[in-house]
Amino acid sequence: MTVVGAIVVPTMVQKYQSPVRVYKYPFELVMAAYERRFPTCHLIPMFVASDVVSEETSEDGAVTKVERRCALDVDAPRLLKRIAGVDYVYFIQRNTLDRQERTLHIESHNETFSNRVIISETCCYSVHPENGEWTCFEQTASLDIKSFFGFESTVEKIAMKQYASSIKKGKEIIDFYLNELEDEGITHVDRWTPSGLPPPPSTARSNSPPLPPDFSLTSSSTPATFTSSLDPTAPTSTTTTSVHTSADAPTSPTVPTPPLPADARQDSSSTDGPSKELVALALPDDQAGTPDDKLDADYIKRYLGDLTPLQESCLIRLRKWLQETHKGKIPKDQHILRFLRARDFNMDKAREVLCQSLTWRKQHQVDYLLETWTSPQVLHDYYTGDWHHHDRDGRPLYVLRLGQMDTKGLVRALGEESLLRHVLSINEEGLRRCEENTKVFGRPISCWTCLVDLEGLNMRHLWRPGVKALLRIIEVVEANYPETLGRLLILRAPRVFPVLWTLVSPFIDENTRKKFLIYAGNDYQGPGGLLDYIDKDIIPDFLGGECMCEVPEGGLVPKSMYRTTEDMENEGVRLWTETIYQSASIFKGAPHELLIQIIDASSVITWDFDVCKGDVVFNIFHSKRAPQPARKEPPGPHGVPPPPGNNVQLIDKSWTLGQDYSRVESALTCKEGESVQGSHVTRWPGFYILQWRFHSMPACAATSLPRVDDVLASLQVSSHKCKVMYYTEVLGSEDFRTACYDVQSLGSMTSLESSHSGFSQLSAATTSSSQSQSSSMISR
Repeated sequence: MTVVGAIVVPTMVQKYQSPVRVYKYPFELVMAAYERRFPTCHLIPMFVASDVVSEETSEDGAVTKVERRCALDVDAPRLLKRIAGVDYVYFIQRNTLDRQERTLHIESHNETFSNRVIISETCCYSVHPENGEWTCFEQTASLDIKSFFGFESTVEKIAMKQYASSIKKGKEIIDFYLNELEDEGITHVDRWTPSGLPPPPSTARSNSPPLPPDFSLTSSSTPATFTSSLDPTAPTSTTTTSVHTSADAPTSPTVPTPPLPADARQDSSSTDGPSKELVALALPDDQAGTPDDKLDADYIKRYLGDLTPLQESCLIRLRKWLQETHKGKIPKDQHILRFLRARDFNMDKAREVLCQSLTWRKQHQVDYLLETWTSPQVLHDYYTGDWHHHDRDGRPLYVLRLGQMDTKGLVRALGEESLLRHVLSINEEGLRRCEENTKVFGRPISCWTCLVDLEGLNMRHLWRPGVKALLRIIEVVEANYPETLGRLLILRAPRVFPVLWTLVSPFIDENTRKKFLIYAGNDYQGPGGLLDYIDKDIIPDFLGGECMCEVPEGGLVPKSMYRTTEDMENEGVRLWTETIYQSASIFKGAPHELLIQIIDASSVITWDFDVCKGDVVFNIFHSKRAPQPARKEPPGPHGVPPPPGNNVQLIDKSWTLGQDYSRVESALTCKEGESVQGSHVTRWPGFYILQWRFHSMPACAATSLPRVDDVLASLQVSSHKCKVMYYTEVLGSEDFRTACYDVQSLGSMTSLESSHSGFSQLSAATTSSSQSQSSSMISR
């Protein structure tokens, strides 16, 4: 902002930096086409006049300086013109043509409203450093709106609109005048030479061999700027592939091929790839990203895709900033562009997150991960994901059979850090495959497709340390690999999926969520399904296709591979000590009870508990009235005082089951060492009580006397108590319904229309009632 006295005047600045634009015409021919745009150009109606203010030429005729005053009829609202008090906007353009050096330098600025708005532009035409018969163009421009009668934002939008329009028109203009020259038989203009010297050999066009796709200089788009959006006298370049020759044009000597940009290196595996001699011209790794390594417009189109001029400018400016300030390896252009796209080309925001990511990559040596990381055998055997060909768009395809994966077993066997490192190696391999497919398919491929099969997904996957590890992985990937996921196909999603989606979706970027397509059951086989995105020949066999997929089938990780709690703590993975879990002691006659108050029906109660010692019975009750304050009682009739621990009873002994409270689920017996995950969709508001009760040994049917083994077991458990580690969470009804609707909107999950729907794909341990829906999964 600019402060004038007590008045704060807003300042709005926009900058533009063009890539190097190259077109295959000699400098002299381009200048001949350029001069035809004056004094007016009928192709640009807004360009109403231009007058030469001054013109001077050096004594030897090599250098000519021309100053013009140009009038433009800007497409602006009539009200704005009346407030401004002008009909036309005037610009001053100063051109310096050096025929000997074969350069044209152009400087332009606005004359009208120069005290309120500053528009400046600097352009340069020059001969290509590696090919004397080609012409390069570079430019910078800036728009600085200090004040404009309170219409600063409107003026900025008008300038941007005119700017974008002039880009499209500029391409047509240069084509028009070059074709006009050709129609007149002008395909060659002699180079300037000092008086008395013969002209050097030249030709209208180069006959050099075709360039590799890494740097095929066949397209030069219009170098329009903020000035050119208002000033059609600014120069433009063009796209051309036709050869203009004249019958008397001399033959051109062999012209050296320009070097390949650092990001364009490739081998000859591409169908239209370069020869080995051309590949040898590629820059070595240690030269990648140097200040002299400038981006070419055709390279951008070939390897980065179609970008608007402002997007190109953001990429070039951020790249240049990194080259000047960043200490370390400069990321590839594709990677820089991903961060810009993730922040809607807000350069400041993209620069901040990119710098954070580069620091993270250096700290964790991520650049060398593919060479240094060796996956443990347990991942080879039980991690149910791998790369599998490509989709119809040429994107690498990653297949993950999440429903068959034992996430709990992998976390227990490997720990969170190893699992994260494995996922990072998958992302690094994805980046490598994108580069490879870009070469193979001859078009920019910057992201991959992920196919996730959820058949077998159950409550076991809601094990909280596993969910915690998943959320951390999502956080790291979102921060450091933006815009790498092109599409996520989720197949055979069971009804438990909305619960998992409710937990993880808040951590997924909104733009990423839009790329999700979800199919329930066999819906993926119908119209709009898998065949729309993947060729029939590569659909995996486990999805009904004929292509063998190398993804492991998974299964439960043997407990013998689990690491001990001490091992995990020594590595800083505190899943069991510093945890969200609570412990509870359970005695015969003294269950542990937990109260959950539900305000809105259709909320989801989720639980996850481990039976650490003894056998317990798990119950869920509902009451319309609140129990008395929690109380602690001594355990059982033996009078044995309980050891330290939590033991709370809520259900009053005077309450009658079926009157004061009701059981909403059948009792679930859980053995020592088992892990139980489950959820309950509530039908009514009120008070829900989760109860863990001591499991009594059944009496022998043949005699009224207990068996010796039962007595010993009962005494052992009674003396040592039962213990559980538990975690509960309530998903709000609004969040859960929103998740269900989100899932439906993302695909064909018609089976999720009711939030009271029972969950499928559960084990035989699943229990439910007609009053509400609940699911539990026992993990052994």
